[in-house]
Amino acid sequence: MWDATLYLRFGGERARPFFDLLARVGAEMPRYVVDMGCGPGNLTAMLAQRWPSATVCGVDNSPQMIETARQLTPAGAPRAEGSRAAGWRAAGSAGSGSVMTSRAPGLSFMLDDIRHWEPPSLPDVIVSNAVLQWVPDHRELLVRWAGQLADDGWLAFQVPGNVDQPSHAILREMAASARWRSLLRDAELNRQSADPSDYAELLAGAGCEVDAWETTYVHMLQGEDPVLEWYQGTGLRPVLAVLDAGQAADFLAEYGEKIRLAYPPGPFGTVFPFRRVFTVAHRAS
Repeated sequence: MWDATLYLRFGGERARPFFDLLARVGAEMPRYVVDMGCGPGNLTAMLAQRWPSATVCGVDNSPQMIETARQLTPAGAPRAEGSRAAGWRAAGSAGSGSVMTSRAPGLSFMLDDIRHWEPPSLPDVIVSNAVLQWVPDHRELLVRWAGQLADDGWLAFQVPGNVDQPSHAILREMAASARWRSLLRDAELNRQSADPSDYAELLAGAGCEVDAWETTYVHMLQGEDPVLEWYQGTGLRPVLAVLDAGQAADFLAEYGEKIRLAYPPGPFGTVFPFRRVFTVAHRAS
């Protein structure tokens, strides 16, 4: 279960890669923009601000995240109806219809699985921010998205590239330990990303012009256990989902102790390096 409040605890740090990604997207007047894995919707709203005349749809498979995103909607506002919204409903998903928000007339959110989502019309821009690391075989999904773009369309995504860092090494070691192995055998840990050159080659092969790069952000996090809190909102989610309350508390205590040694607090905060991989693909008309 996603906790939108916990996820937004480091909203500024999580948002910066989104804006760095979006700065490389050259779309001027797109008609249809999709945010795949929109989370709590705060960054989807930024897409609507950049392109106020566009229809902007945020898609996420977490009811908790979509519920938070829909809080942007005035109380009692009706669900979007008509041709714009009809194609956005997830078949068989109760309450999954798009909801128009007060941020912009064309902004809406829907509950759906990005792996199976089908556009009602060809998107001019598809954005995905820190989501695809959770998706098995996301390379195939990226090729499909590239093929769904309208002429002169843009596909832009970023994924974490820090699987070699202590935060993930500690998690893998604990999950494989005698204490936790049997309890966590069904937990699907963060799968991470490929390198920029891999994505560049993949999407060039799909007929796109590609700009791919990587950046390591050095965050200075505040608080007693900021790295633990960071991962409680993301990477630890699959682990905590399969443990009961007592087991989860024990796991967090053990993981937190190891994390504090790996990322010791300093006089100005806890230094937390975070590598990310970015790709922007353009389907030239």
